[in-house]
Amino acid sequence: MSDPGYTKNEIMIAASARLLAGVRNCFVGVGLPNIVCNLAQRTVAPDLQLVYESGVFGARPERLPLSIGDPTLVSGSTAVTSMFELFAYYLQAGLIDVAFLGGAQIDRYGNLNTTVIGDYHRPKVRLPGSGGACEIAIHARKVLVIMRQAQRSFVDELHFRTSPGHSGDPEHDRARGWWGSGPTNVVTDLGTYGFDEETGEMTLLTLHPGVTLDQVRENMGWEPKVAPDLGETPPPTPEELRLIREELDPEGVYTS
Repeated sequence: MSDPGYTKNEIMIAASARLLAGVRNCFVGVGLPNIVCNLAQRTVAPDLQLVYESGVFGARPERLPLSIGDPTLVSGSTAVTSMFELFAYYLQAGLIDVAFLGGAQIDRYGNLNTTVIGDYHRPKVRLPGSGGACEIAIHARKVLVIMRQAQRSFVDELHFRTSPGHSGDPEHDRARGWWGSGPTNVVTDLGTYGFDEETGEMTLLTLHPGVTLDQVRENMGWEPKVAPDLGETPPPTPEELRLIREELDPEGVYTS
């Protein structure tokens, strides 16, 4: 395939940023989600407030943060609180509109694993664990997932469920009493997904330019549910690419 003029990460960033149109606040981490939110601030969501797990609300970082404890996160922030206050008075009170999550594994219902690969007591790989991810998954009103797609990460059965998504039983999900609606969108390097309202199952909505349905099938552990009006993801615009390359990640740390 010829060079499309953008990287896989750049189309993931652009597609994710468009999902934040009109959003007021977003619980965000470092890496790609941080670039996504900063791009959205400059395009579709100028009033977007960035919320970081370390206790920062309304940040406008002057550079790419190295971690959620990076001092640059307080740049231009409207409030700096303790982690307890942020979780108790913002997240658990249902005041977070959207949050970004990722993981080592995701299943067809949007449940995420960031704990172990293999048996819990004798794991092949010990992962960072939940941190605040479980609470974010439960209490953020919408959850967006951004991650690369592969057989080892899109699995039919998680090795460990760290962050709950949908259960496959919408009535059960509605009775849980959580603020959050569960995951609403997944963006990968192959396409974009939503979730079926009746079943809670991940549904392929668009393929990125040049990607085939067979490639999607080859890179997941179950037969994907496909939207009847399957479309093509709009590529990044010249302005989106300029912002990503010149302002948000000029050294290509996350996007090259």
